Amino acid sequence: MRRLLILGAGTAGTMLANILRRELSADWAITVVDKDNDHQYQPGYLFIPFGTYTPERVVKPRTRYLPKGVDFVQTGIRKVRAADNEVDLEDGRTLPYDWLLIATGTRPRPDLTPGMADGSLWYKKVFDFYTLEGSSKLHDALEAFEGGKILVQLTDMPIKCPVAPLEFVFLVEDYFRTRRIRHKVDITYVTPLDGAFTKPVASRELGNLMTDRSIRLASDFALEHIDNERQMIVSYDGRELPFDLLVTIPLNTGQQYVFDSGLGDENGFIPVDKQTLRSTQYDNIFVLGDASNIPTSKAGAVAHFGVETFVPNFLAAVEGKPMPNKFDGHANCFVESGRGQALLLDFNYDTQPLTGTFPLPGIGPMKLLGRSRINHMGKLAFEQLYWRMLLPGHKLPVPTLMSMAGKHEEN
Repeated sequence: MRRLLILGAGTAGTMLANILRRELSADWAITVVDKDNDHQYQPGYLFIPFGTYTPERVVKPRTRYLPKGVDFVQTGIRKVRAADNEVDLEDGRTLPYDWLLIATGTRPRPDLTPGMADGSLWYKKVFDFYTLEGSSKLHDALEAFEGGKILVQLTDMPIKCPVAPLEFVFLVEDYFRTRRIRHKVDITYVTPLDGAFTKPVASRELGNLMTDRSIRLASDFALEHIDNERQMIVSYDGRELPFDLLVTIPLNTGQQYVFDSGLGDENGFIPVDKQTLRSTQYDNIFVLGDASNIPTSKAGAVAHFGVETFVPNFLAAVEGKPMPNKFDGHANCFVESGRGQALLLDFNYDTQPLTGTFPLPGIGPMKLLGRSRINHMGKLAFEQLYWRMLLPGHKLPVPTLMSMAGKHEEN
């Protein structure tokens, strides 16, 4: 009996369990480990502060989406002892493996910034929306807010879903416009980047939209600490910005067991070959989703495309054959822009987000880096695709590798 151990039952881990249970023969034992039985639809966090989603809507049992023939172990992970092919669990058990797939994602770390999680204003005037608790408490704060300065602040990259802070700033502007108090609310997007986004064309388009919506941009702002007494955020170069409400995106790191196991880099992300997702240290370990150090977005779409590319590689690797596929870092994500519209980004390791149409040249029907109602509807429709098709490991009607068809290249 060959033993396959999957750490993490989020997006990537659940997809892997479903697909590989179908692909591998009965002489493979597949075990999935996660700390709880709550599978959270993380894209839904964005909508909870505005009352579009309820907290209950985004949580379903992990076991509902794991297939028969897969063992689910509900406990935390203490340490991976890769040299021994074993994983120590928090409940005292040790699980051996022949092959290990790590899909434990990333986590927000407000405890790493002075004055954030340890400050007197945490969940009073300082909130995150990258957790279910944070987004729920932020909903109450927005409902009670009647005017003043709002900062939407990104601490540092990398973070999961890099477009989510921009989506939030556009949605919060639209929220106060709908409440007819937009003129009482000063909104500033604060980022350590030199523009609105990491890629030039997208940064330009998104920056122009912020200007059109009278949203201020404070760039090159590297947060050093939050001054709770004066309600200020303070950068390393001494700049200060006051707030009445701070919506922060904390530092993100890998899981604690990654640090404790000596598997990760300084941020707790596991080094892999970016084309095969194989650990650079151990041949029988692969890393899927947000847990690796691949140079692309930490987003559900990357987990999806990465898993689809990976499965044939894994089936070849376990038979000692050359791996046939190369993952190109494909990311495809909607950016909510308010007013019932959204933009669409499509890019990979080598190609930045460009304008154009998707998936068909000249026809679309979706616009790349252009606002449209159909993009917004695509964002909303993805929720059902996620539960019904993505997690069970069914093929979605989009190309796994990025295509230049329909894209307008910059001169």
